[in-house]
Amino acid sequence: MSYSPTLSSGFAATQNRSKFISPVSGMCSLCEEGCPGPCELGLAAVLGAKTVYPTTTGTNQIASEKVYPLDYSHFNINGRVFGAAGAEATYESAAIYNVNLGVEYGTLHKVKMAMPVILPALIKLNWQDYFAGAAMAGVTCMVGEDAKSKDKQLKIENGKIVDFPFLGEIVAVFRKYYRGYGQIVPQCNVEDDMLGVPEIAIQKYGAEAIEFKFGQSAKGTQPVNRLSGLEEALQKQKMGFLVYPDPSSPEVQQAYADEICPNFNMYGRLPLWDEEFFERRLAELRALGMKNVYFKMAGFDPIDMQRVLRIAAKNHVDMVTFDGAGGGSGYSPCKMMNEWCLPTVVLESHVVHIARFLQAEGLTLPAIAVTGGLTAEDGVFKALALGDGHVKAVGLCRATMAAAMSAKNTGAAIAAGNVPAHLAQYGTTVQEIFADLPDLRALYGKQANDFPPGAIGVFSYLNKIAFGVRHFGALNRKFDISYFNRADLIPLTQAAADLL
Repeated sequence: MSYSPTLSSGFAATQNRSKFISPVSGMCSLCEEGCPGPCELGLAAVLGAKTVYPTTTGTNQIASEKVYPLDYSHFNINGRVFGAAGAEATYESAAIYNVNLGVEYGTLHKVKMAMPVILPALIKLNWQDYFAGAAMAGVTCMVGEDAKSKDKQLKIENGKIVDFPFLGEIVAVFRKYYRGYGQIVPQCNVEDDMLGVPEIAIQKYGAEAIEFKFGQSAKGTQPVNRLSGLEEALQKQKMGFLVYPDPSSPEVQQAYADEICPNFNMYGRLPLWDEEFFERRLAELRALGMKNVYFKMAGFDPIDMQRVLRIAAKNHVDMVTFDGAGGGSGYSPCKMMNEWCLPTVVLESHVVHIARFLQAEGLTLPAIAVTGGLTAEDGVFKALALGDGHVKAVGLCRATMAAAMSAKNTGAAIAAGNVPAHLAQYGTTVQEIFADLPDLRALYGKQANDFPPGAIGVFSYLNKIAFGVRHFGALNRKFDISYFNRADLIPLTQAAADLL
């Protein structure tokens, strides 16, 4: 059987015309002469190289459509009836609400989180409530790479950013609701770092941490963006971006004037960072006031994963997030989202094996987080258990943004007097309908009644995750996440058993 999807995809709103499909090619088994071409092949015939990337991105989220032969569903969760690890063996102490989900990590500076979850990097859609809700829930969140491209007031002088007001807005949103847990972390790709995003984030906008991005499961290379013409191409090149073909070349300019010039494309540099770079760069940023540093890594070659962890250990990196296939992105090549990287559950198994090996050498490793396609409490518990003490947090990205968007839309509907039919049974106001508002009021006081509905939605979604994980912890008579391990998992297939 084929695990890959057919030539029908949400990436470009394409579809196969026939119900009869050739499983190997993904094409209709009967490809008709008069077909108007609604599938991926038909679209590529018109839009060409543009269809390497989703045409439905922008104000949407895009994720892998491949059916992987192994994922967290291949495990069930164990259960026990004796003991109470992490609590007194009394009815009052050994209770669901007493399962401690608090996490502390950090090498030179400690960071506390209220639960073992991070919100990986995004900077699109309802980012305001994404970051505000992270602060309310008490978790760390990352600001997506290339946020500078969204700032119309961005100023660059002599190859360095000197004003980045959009970043100031982002940091301020998190800090408005910060209650002592988590951190907001601007993420940097190569261009971000070259243009001085870490410096201005730390010195001008008070960011305390930076994440360096090697890659993610949906995007192992940097994106390519088609430009409108020569003028925009020259502008982007002047800002320090790579542009192909070279718009400053007289031959290219003449070809453009003669209307025989190919499309101009701006593309991101691939990270070529190494041990020497990080030893120098992190020392520079710590001298400026950076307290914590994060790495974002995907399921690259295991040798590369081990090397990144070695670099992290040597340079006192606080957390490395490993992103596995099955997740999504705002702007990744379609086939890269489906056809590269290890599925998250397999990636995690590899990472734990590497971590054990490095610890046996005597290295002190950073906290490890895993992410990629996880959306619910069962997946969070399984990932923590499979992590066997090495994985301290689980990333919930697209699902959290979906909560931010859904709750924002629900709030707008309530304000307009159009309570969604499926919610009408709960009331007519935000205070009546959003069930976890009392938990927010307990943390912030009555002012929580006026919090943005989207941010309330993020808090509520993560509150549900925490409550569900507590149930699984209590089920195994483990009342602190530090006790979660692989004995809490039941493999359902031989492939799953081989990961343990």
